[in-house]
Amino acid sequence: MITTKAWVIHQGPPTREPEPAELVLEDFSFPDITEDELLVEPIYGCWEGNMTHTLRRTPIDACRLRGEAKVVVGNAGVVRVLKAGSAVESVREGSLGIVLAVGDCDPAGYPKTIFGYDAPGTIGLLAKRTKFHRKNFSAIPENTKYSLKQWAAFSLRYPTAWDNWRVAYGCWRLQMDMDGCPTPFVWGWGGGVALAEVSLARFFDCRTAMISSHDERLTLIGKMGITPIDRQPFMDLYFDQQKYETDFTYRKKYLRAEKTFLTTVEEHTEGAGVSVFVDNIGAPVHRATLKALGRQGVITSVGWKGGMDLSVTRATECINRHIHVYTHGSHYSPDSIGFAEEKGWMPPVGEDAPVYGWDDIPRLARKHAEGNILTYFPLYQVNVSSQ
Repeated sequence: MITTKAWVIHQGPPTREPEPAELVLEDFSFPDITEDELLVEPIYGCWEGNMTHTLRRTPIDACRLRGEAKVVVGNAGVVRVLKAGSAVESVREGSLGIVLAVGDCDPAGYPKTIFGYDAPGTIGLLAKRTKFHRKNFSAIPENTKYSLKQWAAFSLRYPTAWDNWRVAYGCWRLQMDMDGCPTPFVWGWGGGVALAEVSLARFFDCRTAMISSHDERLTLIGKMGITPIDRQPFMDLYFDQQKYETDFTYRKKYLRAEKTFLTTVEEHTEGAGVSVFVDNIGAPVHRATLKALGRQGVITSVGWKGGMDLSVTRATECINRHIHVYTHGSHYSPDSIGFAEEKGWMPPVGEDAPVYGWDDIPRLARKHAEGNILTYFPLYQVNVSSQ
């Protein structure tokens, strides 16, 4: 057995409304590695939305879903290999790599569950030591031009964005060839994955825009060569079907915000509408996003931050030839890493980027849950001193 220190989430009491969980620092033990596994030490991690979901126990209660009394989460970051199983030939002790957050996969290699979240038996990066299958490790290029902080921020969000973009852009080009539209409009709602995907679209000669209500984020978006769209003029764009039908004041505010948003889209897309809209928010903006799509437009999602249940008018979507794309995680052997190293498609994380210490991880968790973190890539450290 291997025993290490870890920030652990315990299963809550069987109540109708799940009680939020807390991170508890304690000893955590797990069996030694098998022939196909790696023993690793996390160096830097990046806090992900699914970690906050686990602490909230919504939309799923990870402990109960996995049938485990306690779990260790964390599925984005850089690790160093301490020991490789006897059947692992391509990885050596001391190798640095990123975590590929795949759990159980279908026969084609696409994930059905996510490592360090809902995949049973997985031990996330909020531990001083952890282990995983060799398929969950992808080596960082030797002599990389980029920092470990950047690779930690890259590790989950960028492969996820790469996988989603591959499908979404492919769908767009099935209907609109280069002659018909050489430079499509690509917009994004959401956080780090959406930013990664919109920035990726720039390498495909797309005209890009990203929406945010925070000045700090808008400044960063602009520095990345993406058109920043200030959400403040349409902050009331938050659709609630019940309130829309019963609250006249709410309905009036919503419609005013929706009109402002659609006018903004029209101004920035030369009246054509958005070609590919990355919407990782969901229900609150879904209605407006569909209206913002141009003909043959693609709405694509890899997340559901603001609601999982969506409603569409099928006739309208058919007539407009809209394509709806949904993906989950990334393929277990992504080719995004080589592209990133060669083309410079990397998170905008500098060497001076703030990093939460090991003992400060619960504070990071609270701030993220409260929406008080403006950076797209909240980093924390685990074993930095051992570098």
